[in-house]
Amino acid sequence: MGQRSILRSVAVRGRALHTGQEVTVRVLPAPANGGICFRRVDLLGRPELRPDIGLVGDLVRCTTLASGEVRIHTVEHLLSAVSGLAIDNILVEIDGEEPPILDGSAKEFANLLQQAEIVEQNVEKKYYVLDRPICVSEGNRTILAIPYDGLKITCTSADDRGFHTQHLSLDITPESYFSEIAPARTFTLYEDIEPLLQMGKIQGGSLDSAIVIKGEQILSREPLRFRDEFVRHKILDIIGDLTLLGMPFRGHIIAVRPGHALNAQFVNSLQRRAKERGASAAGAPPAAEERASTVLNIRQVINLIPHRYPFLLIDRVLEAEEEHLVALKNVSANEPFFMGHFPGRPVFPGVLQIEAMAQAAGVMMLRRAGMAGKLAFFMSCDRVKFRRIVEPGDQLRVEVNLLRHRAGKIAVAGGVCTVGGQVVSSAELMFTIAEDRVD
Repeated sequence: MGQRSILRSVAVRGRALHTGQEVTVRVLPAPANGGICFRRVDLLGRPELRPDIGLVGDLVRCTTLASGEVRIHTVEHLLSAVSGLAIDNILVEIDGEEPPILDGSAKEFANLLQQAEIVEQNVEKKYYVLDRPICVSEGNRTILAIPYDGLKITCTSADDRGFHTQHLSLDITPESYFSEIAPARTFTLYEDIEPLLQMGKIQGGSLDSAIVIKGEQILSREPLRFRDEFVRHKILDIIGDLTLLGMPFRGHIIAVRPGHALNAQFVNSLQRRAKERGASAAGAPPAAEERASTVLNIRQVINLIPHRYPFLLIDRVLEAEEEHLVALKNVSANEPFFMGHFPGRPVFPGVLQIEAMAQAAGVMMLRRAGMAGKLAFFMSCDRVKFRRIVEPGDQLRVEVNLLRHRAGKIAVAGGVCTVGGQVVSSAELMFTIAEDRVD
């Protein structure tokens, strides 16, 4: 089966659920192998974010993508429509930090994509094909997946009081998704509304965009669209969060009381499985090298770390994995420090080579799941060695590897700088991870 995109661009405008902002989303075609990409057209440089488990931020009642200060909240309904309709390549331009909630389902997004006319492209689709069972659990919540020829989701939705327990098992195809899943609206318990408001959430929420459960009573502007609408929406969210994997998934997912945090944990486990296997062929779990070898341009780098001129020492990232990163620093004769280091014999300072390694390690760590909104503070360095001089015109290749980390707060990385294939410096670097704020 070939990859799919859309024939023409379409747009929709509405109010966002959590921020309450009026936002316009424009969806455009993308070339084969282009993947799914969000572009913040309201920000300088029009930064881009892609659905990736390494960019997951806030997971409280939504799925958030975050890279440095660039964030997009509540992407799951739009992503669910894209994935549910088997679209692989698409560009989403958005002029705010959250797509509109519309009616609380994925129905309007699915209608929009149908209006854009879905077309097949002349490049084969690649799948993550599950080869053996995998399971993640958190308290009384569980997601289990087993091999299956296609995508099937069996889900049980329930609350702590045992009201409104629902169960559904469904093979997911574009046709079944459009009619059976996309129209299912989001819902919340009445008791959760005030705490969510105090957290700054659901500022744009109303009965036009969500169902409220108050005891055994259902509060809604219209009757339930399905007798089991709640569990159908849980399946909708699973499909949306699965796009964090980077390719369509084949397997049978069996979920009990899932949520965005557990969905993300499940995707993380799938990616670790793929990395262990190291498989990259279509129809095998999945292209680990292809997925993990992520190139970041300078705009994406400055969205991850706070450094700016004249102290930004990373120009580009060539490879970015969870525990490995390769970056480039182009050494120019115009560097400001050459005025004093040294006049007539410019030499790139060794301490700045260490700083380049530290910045590369910071990018690597802040791309990891759960690191959005944090900073990596350089604490110490050890085993430092300088082997040769670096001069203007040299291209410094900076390679870092995560050696160990503890409880997401302390990390140690090993760094090596090379020029023309020759090692010029190396060091071990220790960091502390902290929130990006001043109390």
